[in-house]
Amino acid sequence: MSAAASLAPIPSPSASSFHRPCWVEINEDALRSNWRTLRGKLAKDVQMLAVVKANGYGLGLLTVSRIAVEEGAVCLGVSSVEEGIALRDAGFSIPVLILGSLYPFESFPLLFPYRLTPTIASLEAAQVLDRMAEERKQRLPVHLKIDSGFGRIGVSLSNAAGFIQQVSKKSGLLVDGIYTHFASSDVDPDYTQTQAQAFLAVIRSAAAQDIHPRWVHMANSSALLRFPETHGTLVRPGLAYYGVPPYPRAQNVVSLTPALTWKSRVIFLKKVPEGSSISYARAWITKRPTRVATMAVGYADGLPRLFSNKGQVLVGGRRVPILGRVTMDMTMVDVTDLPDCHVGDEAVLLGRQGTEEITAHDLAEWAQTSPYEILCGIGARVPRLPAGRPGA
Repeated sequence: MSAAASLAPIPSPSASSFHRPCWVEINEDALRSNWRTLRGKLAKDVQMLAVVKANGYGLGLLTVSRIAVEEGAVCLGVSSVEEGIALRDAGFSIPVLILGSLYPFESFPLLFPYRLTPTIASLEAAQVLDRMAEERKQRLPVHLKIDSGFGRIGVSLSNAAGFIQQVSKKSGLLVDGIYTHFASSDVDPDYTQTQAQAFLAVIRSAAAQDIHPRWVHMANSSALLRFPETHGTLVRPGLAYYGVPPYPRAQNVVSLTPALTWKSRVIFLKKVPEGSSISYARAWITKRPTRVATMAVGYADGLPRLFSNKGQVLVGGRRVPILGRVTMDMTMVDVTDLPDCHVGDEAVLLGRQGTEEITAHDLAEWAQTSPYEILCGIGARVPRLPAGRPGA
């Protein structure tokens, strides 16, 4: 046996055991509050699917799924067979919709024992699944994806009516849902309305053929809040469920509580004179005698390297600037104006400390990206702990 083959896999960090002072706290009360707030925006006959893909947007697949189910979710939305299997292995029994189009077809047999609902976006996939279902003497629930203008996966508008009709005739498949996805419901109301009207025309065409799926859905978090006419019979909150405003000024119309706080600790302090270089490539030269605090967090934990020399963190309830380049495991900040800062103090990378707050939108602006990428990018080695648990 080779040395490499004999090495045991490194386990993922858990709430019960970790030592490196970098962690995420998940506020379950915030998740519940956000879910109920969103529920209050819907008519009684509209149900909710919780989008829990990408490890629950970085918060933890099983935790966010459990809360959503307890609060009344009728379905969980994942991106892969593997995520669906993880939910089934954890004991979740409600429908699980795989939002991505499955490829390769070799994964199709797993849908049946794990009772997963696939998205179908091609006639070829429908034919393969229909044959598999008939061989197993089963009828597989499926959702059909229509591309109303996003340009990713989905059947084109011109082919949608014929596609829906053909799939609905297959004895091994049950068309349980038809859906589409908005390209810019956060920033472009006109285009969102164009997509919605095109999709609803497809639904009307299906109804004229006596095809009436249980679930008709198109609204993500932004559309749920901005466009009630897009609610259909099912909505798909993701970012808003996790407490991040899904579009500019959303906080003016809805009160959401961030459910994730990302923390580290000060692990080293030193004073350096003016003209000292900080981090790789001497990316920062101090302009005054400076007290430098090092935190146990870096880009391997998901702190973007683009934060170098422009990001901020909270220490002692105040914003302090990142100095020099973010490194793989550590990051330096300027605490010259915080004489009471000590080794062991908490540093908040995302969340509130005292009266100050750094939001996912703040981090996204510094990294020239979106809040989605910030949340999903927090590293797997960073433990997800219940809020209130001591971090180290």
